[in-house]
Amino acid sequence: MSREAEGMASNSFDQMIGKEGSGPDSISLRSYSPFSPTFWRNNPELILASFTLVALLIGWLGGSVSGLLPAWAVVIFALIAYGAGGYSGARVALANACCGIFDIDLLMVAAALGAASIGEWEEGALLLFLFTLSGALESFASDRTRQAITGLAELRPDTARVQRDGEVIEIGVEELAVGDVVVVRPGERMPVDGSVVRGSTTVDQSPITGESIPVFKGLGDSVFSGTINGSGALELQVTKLASESTISKIIGLVQEAQNNAAPTQRLIDRFSQPYTLVVIGVTVLAAIVPILFGNEPVSTTIYRAITLLVVASPCALIISTPASILSAIAAAAREGILFKGGAYLEAAARLDVLAFDKTGTLTFGKPELTDVVPLSGYSEEELLTIAAGAESLSEHPIAQAIVERAQAMDLRIELPDDFRGIAGHGVQAIYARSGNHEMIYIGNDKLFMSEEMDLSPAIRMIGRQLQRKGKTAILVVRRSLTPDNLDTQNASGGDSGLGERDILGAPERDWEPVGFLAVADTVRPGAAETIGALRRLGIERMTMVTGDNRDVANAVAEEIDLANVYAELLPEEKVEIVDKLVQTGSVGMIGDGVNDAPAMATSDLGIAMGGAGTDVALETADVVLMSDDLNKLPFMLRLSRRASEIVRQNLYFSVAVILTLVTMTVVIPLLVPGFRLPLPVGVLGHEGSTLIVVVNGLRMLTMKSTQ
Repeated sequence: MSREAEGMASNSFDQMIGKEGSGPDSISLRSYSPFSPTFWRNNPELILASFTLVALLIGWLGGSVSGLLPAWAVVIFALIAYGAGGYSGARVALANACCGIFDIDLLMVAAALGAASIGEWEEGALLLFLFTLSGALESFASDRTRQAITGLAELRPDTARVQRDGEVIEIGVEELAVGDVVVVRPGERMPVDGSVVRGSTTVDQSPITGESIPVFKGLGDSVFSGTINGSGALELQVTKLASESTISKIIGLVQEAQNNAAPTQRLIDRFSQPYTLVVIGVTVLAAIVPILFGNEPVSTTIYRAITLLVVASPCALIISTPASILSAIAAAAREGILFKGGAYLEAAARLDVLAFDKTGTLTFGKPELTDVVPLSGYSEEELLTIAAGAESLSEHPIAQAIVERAQAMDLRIELPDDFRGIAGHGVQAIYARSGNHEMIYIGNDKLFMSEEMDLSPAIRMIGRQLQRKGKTAILVVRRSLTPDNLDTQNASGGDSGLGERDILGAPERDWEPVGFLAVADTVRPGAAETIGALRRLGIERMTMVTGDNRDVANAVAEEIDLANVYAELLPEEKVEIVDKLVQTGSVGMIGDGVNDAPAMATSDLGIAMGGAGTDVALETADVVLMSDDLNKLPFMLRLSRRASEIVRQNLYFSVAVILTLVTMTVVIPLLVPGFRLPLPVGVLGHEGSTLIVVVNGLRMLTMKSTQ
């Protein structure tokens, strides 16, 4: 078994999905039908075990049982059984011994040779047969985990149809360049990450994000390599090389996860080598001491020492953790949750405090214009026209919401002659018109709450009322400037723009409030249900940490039933809050992976949402939710806790079996004279416990978010 145990514990992910950098075309999943030639080619241990069993039965039945075979024939069949059964183990044991590593293969081979030395070649051959068969069965079982992970690599097609020189030709995806236009037919997988330039369809994104409902994609929308096109034909413009696509990054992350062992696994790895040496030493003493100081027959002493060597081997103990952790990582990846290692899976199981960013996490992160409140006799259309023109050169989400509403109303948007943003206040735009200049200033609450702005109580009240509803209030100010006024400003300010001091210090007669706009960020559907589900899982302490306005944050918190809110925080203040929370428990920080990266790094576990849409989220967080579905959080916790529970089950069970078998081998014979644990029973107990541990760990593969 040990070859499989050590493989799952330490082999790199490259052995599962091909060498790093290879594409899906280099990956060949095994055929799992026992009637397939591929099955036998890929399972040499099963062939060796078969030869061992046949030679063992012929030699035993023809020699010891019936006496039909001459002694020399029995020896030949014994050699065949030992050669076939011990080939793999001896080869691995010799290679490791040359490197100063003494492993379980060495223990099994030594036990078999010891049995032959005292004339018990049949039991030694049986040991090698069961050991080899166990390794083959464990390899076959653990391939279910490998298949789940290598399936990620098979999501991306090997070829794509690309438009070149007016023709559509088929080339390998590795040959595609950014800017190429590829054609995707209905029902096909997307060969690349790209944006739609022609056509519309629904796309099944479940292979990447875990979303169960197909998503509509139209002009300008992004699609991911490996997702499945619906009923519409599409033309996509390549936005990322095949090696840099989302699916390639996912495969890379799972590869890193395989190599990033859990703390429990690292502890077992450090323990296994000295434990093996101790087993060898104790076995030698068990074989020598009774011979020197007792009166037992030598064959009985050697037999007991050989049995001890077998039953004390830590096969089940070594594989108990990786079998469960790797299966859990594969199950999570299938649901659109990427753990970057077993360490983070165990960290998730320990969480008892969660801190949420608001924008883009609990809410969509895309402000929508909710209120248009004109002042001073302006109409809603005039207010929107003025505001959209001033904001037309801004890339801020609030500006985009204003411009989109104006465009939807077919309003005429006039680009400003000069534009600049003012940190902490808003934007300003200048229009040069026939001898006069006009400045439009659009600001947040820091403007209309400012003492320098002598706003009437009625105007201030409008802003406060909008904010109490959980909205962000924006004031639009209009100011006319004469050439003399503008020249004075240019002489003092050094450019044609107006500084923050000028608008805040302007006398009342120089400016005119045009009206208020209000935007709000919509709470994600199911956010309240997710908070409730987390509470039912025992997460009682949940906190919102946001840089948004306190009234807005409180309104969102009230809607989703979240009690603790820290608002109006700068990034460094978020770090301070999370650091204080870490001192009270195990903290998970959930955000978008961009602005929240420092706070995530401070927490015990950083969790980023929407990883399929941003490379930053894939790189900064410990756990990535590929979709924006908050409902994945409770499943993530249930899966990680279940994996940790199974790891503990496997550890307790494997230790209990070893202690029981060692007791039956060493202690009971001292209490019950004449008792001897048969070597085959010890082998069955040893290998059987290992198989049980593997199968128990593989149960994680059946866990789904819908359960």
